[in-house]
Amino acid sequence: MAVAIDIKRLMRGIEVGGPQTSDFDLNPNAERFSASQLRTAGVLVSFIERPTGLNLILTKRASHLKHHPGQIAFPGGRMDEGDPDVIATALREAHEEIGLTADNVEVLGQLPPHETVSQYSMVPILGRIRDDFDAVCEVGEVAELFEVPADVVLDPDNFRIEQRMWRGTMRAYYTVPYGPYYIWGATARVLRGLAERASQ
Repeated sequence: MAVAIDIKRLMRGIEVGGPQTSDFDLNPNAERFSASQLRTAGVLVSFIERPTGLNLILTKRASHLKHHPGQIAFPGGRMDEGDPDVIATALREAHEEIGLTADNVEVLGQLPPHETVSQYSMVPILGRIRDDFDAVCEVGEVAELFEVPADVVLDPDNFRIEQRMWRGTMRAYYTVPYGPYYIWGATARVLRGLAERASQ
């Protein structure tokens, strides 16, 4: 039986520690990047408390984007030169993409960087949204914002491994389906890692 996820369990998930995750975890023989080739990005893994429990905020990327069109993602993006740190990057991007202001987010901590096949060192920043907000999606980047119960995406038993051809090679990846949303790839791998931590 799954244990209900609350803020205390999320905090424990941060404190537990553990190895970095990557898009290569299920594909150990794939060619990797060197550390100097990776660009830094910050994403906001944000939760909001609802009457039914804790919910995770996710976005569906616009279908016309060059990279990862239509995929499910955390708000976030590449670190700019003007960002003092990766936390500021995640908060800035969340404001730009979904209208979530930094003062409405309590930063709980961060997970180890996640290496992506798109050549990023992506740092997941965990946050609690203090108050409900009117989401304003950046039409050039975000097609939709939606919420998923934390009990769904932070239960390791809800994840499965699938495969598909990518650049001529069969690649394995995690998925955690929710209704009409196909959550997979880096987003699912980060959530799987957090689920493992929060379940300890």
